[in-house]
Amino acid sequence: MTTVHTRECDGGVRLLTLDRSPANAIDETLLTDLLAAVTAAGRDDAVRCVVLTGAGAFFSGGFDLTAPPRDAAATARLNGLYRDAHVALLALAKPTIAMVSGHAIAGGLVMALACDYRLGADASYRIGLNEVAIGASFPKAAFEIVRLRLAHARACELLLGAALYPASQAVRLGVVDELLTADTLEATVRRRAARMGAFPRDAYAHAKAALVAEALARIAAETPAEAERATAVWLSDESRAARAAQRQKLGMKE
Repeated sequence: MTTVHTRECDGGVRLLTLDRSPANAIDETLLTDLLAAVTAAGRDDAVRCVVLTGAGAFFSGGFDLTAPPRDAAATARLNGLYRDAHVALLALAKPTIAMVSGHAIAGGLVMALACDYRLGADASYRIGLNEVAIGASFPKAAFEIVRLRLAHARACELLLGAALYPASQAVRLGVVDELLTADTLEATVRRRAARMGAFPRDAYAHAKAALVAEALARIAAETPAEAERATAVWLSDESRAARAAQRQKLGMKE
């Protein structure tokens, strides 16, 4: 059963919904399903725009902290899936809109930032990039997406401050372009998605490719040594202890 559901909407808009209860957390299955869904949308001429959202109270809570420890081969596979899924979303030659109406934390917020345009609900949920606080390193793809989308000062605040903020701060931080009332969010997103999807395909694709080219090039240029350093951060004793404390805080079993 897929963790990314697909629904067709008017105007050639395809809605992709992350659905991996309870927090739409990122693991191999979700990344595989997301990559497949984004690739399919790119190949389907009937799809003019893609909207990405999350089911339930979460857009996505980031990497699944309940997953069992992975060996080196499994870690490499996860990192490859993460890179491929996010590159596919970032580079998709069609408009993409993140519809954020629930918690978007750590890798979940990065996924929203990979979209061209982000609209959020003015509601009670949290956003933030708290990886540093829980001893997690940023994959190269995640770091480049953050650097592409956010002003340097806001990226520093989010990455190095590692705090979680109320959704009311999302526009100030630059992680969403606009907050809308919860009862108007989906209709507004679908209307704007249809508008963007009606633009001439080649013109949109050309402009988007130019905007994301440098970030994609830096992601592609990651060396094995860089990837190993990022993995080493995850494996340090202090980082492991920070994640264990986070799991305990959230009531997760070890």
